[in-house]
Amino acid sequence: MDNQSLREKWLHVTTHSAAGILVALLLWFSGLLTGVEGKTYDLRASFFAKPSPASESIVLVVVDQASIDWIAENMGIGWPWPRELFGSIITNCIRRGADSVGFDVFFTENSTYGVHDDIKLKNAMLQAGSFALGSVFPSSESGHFEKWPENISPPQYNIQTDPDTLSQLPSFPHSTFPVPELVTNGIVLSNVQHKADKDGIYRRIHPFVMFDDTLLPALGLGVYLAAYPKTEIGILSGKITVDGQVVPIDKDGNTLLNFRGPRGSYKLISAASVIRTEFQLINEEITRDEIPDDLEGKHVIFGYIAPGLHDLRPSPTDGAFSGVEINATLLDNLLTGDFIKPVSNAQTIFRIIILTCIATYTLSIFSKQRTQIAYAFILTLFPIGIAFFLYRVGYDFKLVPVQTAVVLSTATYIAHRYFIVGKQEKFIRHSFKHYLSPHVIDLLIENPDKLKLGGERKELSLFFSDLEGFTTISEGLGPEELTHLLNEYLTEMTNIILEEQGTVDKYEGDAIIAFWNAPLDINNHAELAVRAALRCQERLSEMRPVFLRKYGKNLNMRIGINTGFAVAGNMGSSNRFDYTVLGDAVNLAARLEGANKNFCTYTMISESTYKQLGDNFFCRELARLRVVGRKEAVKVYEPFSYTNNVFREGFNIFNKGLNYFHEGEFKLAFDEFIKIAEQDKAAKCYAIKCRKFFNSPPVEWEGVWELDAK
Repeated sequence: MDNQSLREKWLHVTTHSAAGILVALLLWFSGLLTGVEGKTYDLRASFFAKPSPASESIVLVVVDQASIDWIAENMGIGWPWPRELFGSIITNCIRRGADSVGFDVFFTENSTYGVHDDIKLKNAMLQAGSFALGSVFPSSESGHFEKWPENISPPQYNIQTDPDTLSQLPSFPHSTFPVPELVTNGIVLSNVQHKADKDGIYRRIHPFVMFDDTLLPALGLGVYLAAYPKTEIGILSGKITVDGQVVPIDKDGNTLLNFRGPRGSYKLISAASVIRTEFQLINEEITRDEIPDDLEGKHVIFGYIAPGLHDLRPSPTDGAFSGVEINATLLDNLLTGDFIKPVSNAQTIFRIIILTCIATYTLSIFSKQRTQIAYAFILTLFPIGIAFFLYRVGYDFKLVPVQTAVVLSTATYIAHRYFIVGKQEKFIRHSFKHYLSPHVIDLLIENPDKLKLGGERKELSLFFSDLEGFTTISEGLGPEELTHLLNEYLTEMTNIILEEQGTVDKYEGDAIIAFWNAPLDINNHAELAVRAALRCQERLSEMRPVFLRKYGKNLNMRIGINTGFAVAGNMGSSNRFDYTVLGDAVNLAARLEGANKNFCTYTMISESTYKQLGDNFFCRELARLRVVGRKEAVKVYEPFSYTNNVFREGFNIFNKGLNYFHEGEFKLAFDEFIKIAEQDKAAKCYAIKCRKFFNSPPVEWEGVWELDAK
């Protein structure tokens, strides 16, 4: 591609990428994409929702409609219940082995049954010893208090903070507290005020909020603090840590919850059954030994799920989630350490720019309209795959703005190509499809100025292959069988060459001529050519039994590769031409293919190719070879893949014998080659050569193997 074409390509990529990015950002910051983004997030959350290892350690004791009905029928008590019943729930949970108990209940007014009823609940809290009371409701608009109540001691936590991170936490000017009769030292006061997203879905929670410069934990976190009062808390460096476990927060102090499933994902115990068990013990209907220990080592959260009690809140995984389950999810994420990590606006903008530019540039690589459309479809799915993958590993991803930018940029790019560039492309394809390869046509579409005779001199890696004994093979097959065999063979070999970015020049019967680094520049063309040769040999070895079974023929292929300067370009007449290569380097590659028969090898490369391989292949020197038509000898090598189980120890012996051969010590060389002649056919060929020199050594020895035929 010339400089002008390259500039035009980058101009189109930049223009369409910038347009898509700008429109997506405007839509995103205007809030028009927020609702759709929330729905895609809910799809990810629902898709990956499953219980965690810590889910079984959380039990919910709930007031459902069945509990309300049972208490009314069997105890004659209507709703709201006296607080003595709540106290019996706490006491029974502790009897059953619970590590901590938390209440997601407002107690902002005194009991209608009298102050003594409040005191009974307070005594139950004190006896529990590890209790979290979620009955604090901070507010920006109204509340009973604007300062921390004097009769309630502020909580004391083992905490380290920094001002910048504290400023991320929401701070409320008003708050409502539980009645004083229920508050005492040792009870973890917790916040139960949570805010839904703009679409009414509860996806995130505040782990801590501030009221009157005092920290209040969310109830799920409060239950943990009740169980482990010596917990070390850090609110530093833009994050929260709880006993070393990171609780990521965004700029607003929110934590994205990793939901475990729909409503009922945690074990639910009816409050009525807990109350019944406790009163059976009090009435001596059962003994302490008969109380189950099914809450041993578990964290219990109490709350309401009865529809009439108005504590149902939609979540990403269920439209009728309960507040108590949201708090349980926070505790679960804390115990497991798998919160969904939020992303900043800067990170999202960076992702929009990168993925959009990649998508548009990817389309610019392809010249065919159909290919561009196919890749555009794949590229629009790419952000979806990234979003699901990142959620799976615990990261949020703003899918919709990214997807919008990618779709807009790729759509406008394809539209531009269709309406502006499509006419010229259609002309070229229609005019030249019958006598130019599709690869060259694509190049011509990108560079129409190349539609002229002539070529350029450049370094190429040249590939010649031929089937061993093809004349004999063809004589034993009918025309139809021979055609089928060749088509199968040439198809497989050609596919590999094209996969390795080679250009197939032509077929001459069973022979394949190909080259690398033209018409497109390829930095590692020698490496690709050798890899293609080894892959072709490997594929032929896989196909060999099939050919033997179908056609009764055993196929072996010889390949010669040389790297050197040659002329590549359009050759022919002004009316009909083809893209091909010419030059001495091309002839040498053809000679090396035929030279394989002298060493019983099947792949041979020149020294110029070998020098460009680096350490990507294992190669052994085969000979200093002088081919017909060239005065200068050339070193040749046999390449192997490192995955191939090559005869390394034998190669050391071969190299030793080769050194003796170069020095004219034919007897010593023979002694080395004969050691491995059964395993190494090249060594056997050298042994035969050395034996001939025993009686008639060459007069002037240069260490060169002379070829007397092409």
